[in-house]
Amino acid sequence: MRAYYPSDPAADVPASAPERPAPWAETSVVGKPLPRVDGYECVSGTAVYTRDVALPGMLHAAVVRCPHAHARVKRVDTARAASLPGVRAILTGDSPGAGLPWYFAAGGATSRLLDPHCRHEGEEVAAVAAESLEQARDAARAIEVEYETLPFVIDPAEALKPGAPPIHEGGNQVREREAYERGDVEKGFAEADHVLQETYRTPCEIHTPLEVHGSVARWDGDRLTVWDSTQGVFGVQEQLARCLELPLSHVRVVGSYMGGGFGSKLELGKYTVIAALLARQTGHPVKLFLTREESFLCAGNRPANTLTLKAGVKADGTLTALQLTGLGSSGAYPSGSGTGYQVADLYLCPNVRIVETDAYINAGRARPMRAPGFPQCSWALEQTMDALAERIGMDPVTLRLKNVPNVSQRRGGQPYTSTGLSRCLEQGARAFDWEEARRRPREHGPILRGVGVAACIWGYTGQPVSTAIVKCHADGSCDLTLGASDLGTGTKTVMAMVVAEELGLPIERIRIEHADTGTTPYAVPSGGSQTVLVNAPAVRAAAVEVKRQILELAAAQLGCPAAALGLRDGAVVGPGETRLVLKDLKGLQQQRVLVGVGRRHPHPEGKVALPFAAQFAEVEVDTRTGEVCVRRLLGAHDSGRVMNRLTYDNQVFGGMAMGLGFAMTEARVLDPETGRMLNANWSDYRIPTAKDVPAEPVCLPVDPEDAECNSVGAKGLGEPATIPTAAAIANAVYHATGIRVTEPSIDPSQLVRRLAERRERG
Repeated sequence: MRAYYPSDPAADVPASAPERPAPWAETSVVGKPLPRVDGYECVSGTAVYTRDVALPGMLHAAVVRCPHAHARVKRVDTARAASLPGVRAILTGDSPGAGLPWYFAAGGATSRLLDPHCRHEGEEVAAVAAESLEQARDAARAIEVEYETLPFVIDPAEALKPGAPPIHEGGNQVREREAYERGDVEKGFAEADHVLQETYRTPCEIHTPLEVHGSVARWDGDRLTVWDSTQGVFGVQEQLARCLELPLSHVRVVGSYMGGGFGSKLELGKYTVIAALLARQTGHPVKLFLTREESFLCAGNRPANTLTLKAGVKADGTLTALQLTGLGSSGAYPSGSGTGYQVADLYLCPNVRIVETDAYINAGRARPMRAPGFPQCSWALEQTMDALAERIGMDPVTLRLKNVPNVSQRRGGQPYTSTGLSRCLEQGARAFDWEEARRRPREHGPILRGVGVAACIWGYTGQPVSTAIVKCHADGSCDLTLGASDLGTGTKTVMAMVVAEELGLPIERIRIEHADTGTTPYAVPSGGSQTVLVNAPAVRAAAVEVKRQILELAAAQLGCPAAALGLRDGAVVGPGETRLVLKDLKGLQQQRVLVGVGRRHPHPEGKVALPFAAQFAEVEVDTRTGEVCVRRLLGAHDSGRVMNRLTYDNQVFGGMAMGLGFAMTEARVLDPETGRMLNANWSDYRIPTAKDVPAEPVCLPVDPEDAECNSVGAKGLGEPATIPTAAAIANAVYHATGIRVTEPSIDPSQLVRRLAERRERG
């Protein structure tokens, strides 16, 4: 977690942060299933994504990438490329700026922007800017590169063995082993009536957002403007300014529309810096976007993990000890592969030990991917919980309910502001008809049916740093300005709904400006399921301030106390059916605009606000082919208040679809002979399609009416939506077949082989 979402002690809420407004009671806008405010632009094609940006005189760029898993660049010959039509600039490892330090570990930088030591296939070697994209790609192919190929290693366990090919000086272990322990684990196992141990493996999953990674860079003198497909414009601004040694005021990053990121766009990419360097060299704007194949190699992944989980339980279902030993890989450069949080915090257990190791391998670097580390942990932990339940003859839901905590054990026993896990399990089981589904016959000719459950927690509370501005114009319409990016999840819609709720305005009268470091206030990146819970309180605070000003002006005009007035349908309403539309408010007409600035309040002191979930799956397994069909998925989620029921459902449905892919179809395949990726395309890397997901997935919100987590009562949703899905499907497969899938992906060939072996044994 620390590697992905670091806590910046300097980024704290100002001491002058205003007092939190009281929680909403019944709402008239928030919680309703409203369509997205930018829906027309998105479906009509008028929304301008970064990929759509076209500037006068703009050049296009292409990158030369290493074709080997491990190599050293001996020579780069650009003569033929430079002579081709339209070529305006070439960047190599010897060019100014190409030696920028890149990828940092405890000892400092581990690489350079264009490093002659290429540690994975797809690493950047050179770049070309030309008048057209075709000319740039032709020139990139014309650059001659001589490589010295080096021994490679693509298995983390092999990478840590003595004599393994060194990827970095000092060995292939990324950092010291991460360890967490509480209680006495050995004593806990001794007290258990049953002890189980199993090793689980998870695949390496690729992000593959619809809009690939890329940037457009333009210089105006010594000032740089970048249009970037990013989840956090301010993070890119800070990193870019640091790289190019520019004041923050000289770097503007714009990210109005983006086509998904899932965590892979939370940081500055090499492509952005390369575009900026080529733009400075040529004096023209430069556009650089990765191809789909490039994005598979070097834009991030969810790393593969090997997890050995040992668990002890008493006959009555009380957990006595949990021990997790994990091995993962950041890829060729430091990132993060930790998985242990849920083992430490999801279930009551006095004795826990977690030891995890992260290894370098010659493959693309990991990046945070929708709940980094948590789906892998669920794959092991939730299958283990089912195995324990079977061992002691207890229903899997009942076992989980017996071990639900009310405090965060991982955080020293701090109480949760709300704990909806029990309600997720109980209401989810009831809506899924769990008990009846478990009793139904499993065999239907060659088809076996089964159901499974899995629960989760998401362990990141978010950085409580955000500022929003609301401006009310003389006609009563409003502008909302905030720095948060909208990944396509409906952030702009939810924030507009907060303003509409507080000011009693139709949502169509609110204009939103966002994700532009030149015109909007600071916001943390949209990741870690923190976007709503961090930004919505700031937006509400800004709207509350505007509301205060409106009511004070109206009180003076109407001659009554401001406390007796409210806002509804674009008007001030008061005692005796008094109604004053905003455009008739004299004070507003005199001032022309009212401005409210809102800041995010601190997290509740001494308490933890985290979301919980439980998901249920029903599958059919064809014993003739091993094919698994997921018939039903139900997600019961405690993410606090539902801000928009339509986008809430879509988040859960999308998360479960991603979890299905993690369970059944998605896996990076590396060639053991060459170290190269064999399925770096959408044809061979199989993400779920409409035919793979259930026709009618079910979303069941569980609202614990949390008045302490923040001023809007919402907790994170994006990450929990995908965490337990794969484990629920795996548990359903076991219920159907009696086969526990511990290897990556529920593969039909594996299932049909194991079913045949079982038939042969009688």
